[in-house]
Amino acid sequence: PSSVATALEDPDWVAAMQEEMQQFYNQQVWKLVPLPDGKIAIETKWILKNKRDARGIVVKNKARLVAQGHRQEEGIDYDEVFAPFARIEAIRLFLAFASYMGFMVYQMDVKSAFLYEEIKEEGYVTQPKGFEDSHNPKHVYIVVKALYGLHQAPRAWYARLSTFLLKHHYRRAWCDEFEVLMKGEFEMSAI
Repeated sequence: PSSVATALEDPDWVAAMQEEMQQFYNQQVWKLVPLPDGKIAIETKWILKNKRDARGIVVKNKARLVAQGHRQEEGIDYDEVFAPFARIEAIRLFLAFASYMGFMVYQMDVKSAFLYEEIKEEGYVTQPKGFEDSHNPKHVYIVVKALYGLHQAPRAWYARLSTFLLKHHYRRAWCDEFEVLMKGEFEMSAI
């Protein structure tokens, strides 16, 4: 769709947006509150994309709600943001080596991964367009857990996943057990 307003007129897009909002409620990401004096709420934004199959046919509408984290100020809205990640070259090298050695490679996707971990900084975001509370239209959400777009979100997810893996004494050979553990702890969209 060309805009959120257009998407809100299409039942399929509304369903995709409601599914995203349901994840926020399931994970208790935020609480609706009046904006405290002297605080600023970061705008939220809908990212709307079509998921297509191999033939290019739309199979699903995907709506993701993000905070416009580029408006956050370091030292005020967040402190630490470092989270380790692999560069694409390292991933390609790993996959080439795994293929050469005949290793089985597993991939996983944690649905709404960033929404699982609490953040320590106090932050506020605006109500999403199309999903404003009719009883409290001027209220904002205080963010309790990480939200896509916030600078501290990748670090929060890394902390959550690391804690989970260490708690379960993760060993690479335990792929089947790992899959069961992950599905028990997180809502998985694919493994």
